[in-house]
Amino acid sequence: MSHSINLPAEDRKTLLAWYRDPHAAELRLRAHLILLLADGYPWATLCAVLYCSSRTVARWKARFEEQGPDGLRDRPRGAPKRFGLFWAALVVAWVKDFTPRAFGFLRSRWCCETLVLLLWQLHEVDVSRETVRRWLHQADLVWRRPRPVLRRQDPDREARLEKIRTVLRDLPDDETAVFEDEVDLALNPKIGCMWMERGQQAEVVTPGDNDKNYLAGSLHWRTGLLITTVGPKRDAKLFVRHLEDLLSRLRRYKKIHVICDNAKFHTSRLVQEFFARHQDRLEFHPLPRYSPDCNPVERVWWRLHEAITRNHQCRSCASWSTWPWPGSPTSGPSGFRTPSTRPRRARRRSPRPLEALSLLCGAI
Repeated sequence: MSHSINLPAEDRKTLLAWYRDPHAAELRLRAHLILLLADGYPWATLCAVLYCSSRTVARWKARFEEQGPDGLRDRPRGAPKRFGLFWAALVVAWVKDFTPRAFGFLRSRWCCETLVLLLWQLHEVDVSRETVRRWLHQADLVWRRPRPVLRRQDPDREARLEKIRTVLRDLPDDETAVFEDEVDLALNPKIGCMWMERGQQAEVVTPGDNDKNYLAGSLHWRTGLLITTVGPKRDAKLFVRHLEDLLSRLRRYKKIHVICDNAKFHTSRLVQEFFARHQDRLEFHPLPRYSPDCNPVERVWWRLHEAITRNHQCRSCASWSTWPWPGSPTSGPSGFRTPSTRPRRARRRSPRPLEALSLLCGAI
């Protein structure tokens, strides 16, 4: 058997182009090997220069003699595919366009096991759940938590929003507006992601009893200040107490426009009587129903849970009072904005709510 190769000029030109151009390193090594063999270099020299074995030289020499330059390219590796693209496209279509209930399953969402079972029941195609998972990933489908949305719309949505826009646009210097809402504070913490050592799941010690307190808060339209009131129940009494705090904290303003959602206790008899007694200083503006996105303080509550209450280590509801809640006198050291106890002069330029919200969320 000859240890060299007779290399035609056309093949030599091809191999030189592969060796000189930025191709894959494996292909360049094989082209270099064949070129050295064609130039008459002994195998021992090739093995020493290219750091390969004689079996490697023999394999690629034989491949080149059988198939020419194309024999030096990589061949498809692994077992041949058992399933065509049709089955993967069918599974993807099921996931995108149907729910398991459409096929008689008592499930609300798909899983790989259900898709495997459905393929067998309808077409007698036997696949593994990992194959199905790979098909879904190849179609750019990922397993993530969906975002809840509300399709119902308030028929008076635009009219209510236009009324609120008019109030905010034409707000005199001696009047102000607040966006009000309530949020629950659970003793059992919401669990969220945190940094931990790989392979060792961190622990969040919970008290076991899920006592709750509630926080009523108002986002000041002019300054971005958050005024809060903590109570044991989310009811009309908490709302009235919060309104009293607003009257006290914003006493320099002749009138306070309270913009809030349509919770039932916001229009209870106790609240209506309170508004009647203070109708010269308080005015109620309901937001559209089913529209939490219209209340900027909702994003403050999201940030509150994300940065503060998630994974907390409190042991009792009494410890809520020791927390530096926004708007409390002890909120300065924690980074919250501390309100001044003295009345401020009204600013001529009222910041937009998103600007005020960004200042507040940056502090939280």
